[in-house]
Amino acid sequence: MSASSVQVVPFASRPSIYYTLSKPDVTVLVVLTTFAGYCIGSGSPLNWLRLINTILGTTLVGIGTAALNQYFERDADARMRRTANRPLPSGRITPAQVLRFGVVTIALGGIYLAVFANALACALALATTALYLGVYTPLKQRTPMATAIGAIPGAIPPLIGWAAATGKLSPGAWILFGVLFLWQFPHFFAIAWMYREDYSRAGIQMLPVVDPTGDSTFRQIVVAAALLIPVSLLPVALGMASPGYFFAAVVIGMLLLQVCLWASRSRTNTRARWLMHATVIHIPLLMGWMVFDKFTR
Repeated sequence: MSASSVQVVPFASRPSIYYTLSKPDVTVLVVLTTFAGYCIGSGSPLNWLRLINTILGTTLVGIGTAALNQYFERDADARMRRTANRPLPSGRITPAQVLRFGVVTIALGGIYLAVFANALACALALATTALYLGVYTPLKQRTPMATAIGAIPGAIPPLIGWAAATGKLSPGAWILFGVLFLWQFPHFFAIAWMYREDYSRAGIQMLPVVDPTGDSTFRQIVVAAALLIPVSLLPVALGMASPGYFFAAVVIGMLLLQVCLWASRSRTNTRARWLMHATVIHIPLLMGWMVFDKFTR
């Protein structure tokens, strides 16, 4: 989009533009899982100042990554109905402005983490950005495997929190990584199923685009949800959680699996939307319970 086609936006409207560029729904998930990783990995008492600094630095990196993602995908966004009104395709901001905002915000977040958390937390946050923008984003136009690859940077935030709390990555950190990795399949495939026509129009090779019957898509949704149950129980085996968490995790995991099976039986957009909402409830509930269990047993 040329600079001449950009609308003149009143100064008072600019905060809302940058708020949209930050993808608040995604950023909130990053913050919540970073928070969980920090709390679960932390010793007692909790270092609240370091936790707050970790959240602030990670939030800045997440916001900048979301903005640069929209910079790189501005042409695809313009072809999809659900994203056509984003700031870049709608002409409310220039690509150069978004590029500057994203780079500066990521740099500030990385420096903040290095100074006020530790070098490992900073490295993990910047690795998330590099993998998300440098690998996952371009692969979305080339292969349905992009979702599996994108689930790797998507699962790193709890590692950031754990690393900030402890300065290392213990086996417990990798369990949290595994939980979030598996969770992304039912979550993102549900979204992709709802918007498969939009993704097709933009040339994005999400699995539902090349799997019109949904057989492979929903099989992967169900398998990932089923695997998520035993993986979410591993904290008990490592002594990270109590039997109370064990039973709660079984119930939470089985409920999600039932929703996945229900959506698979009738592959409508309505059921996919319900599944998406179920995943949004599932991960904060599961990790929140893990945090609660840690500080109450």
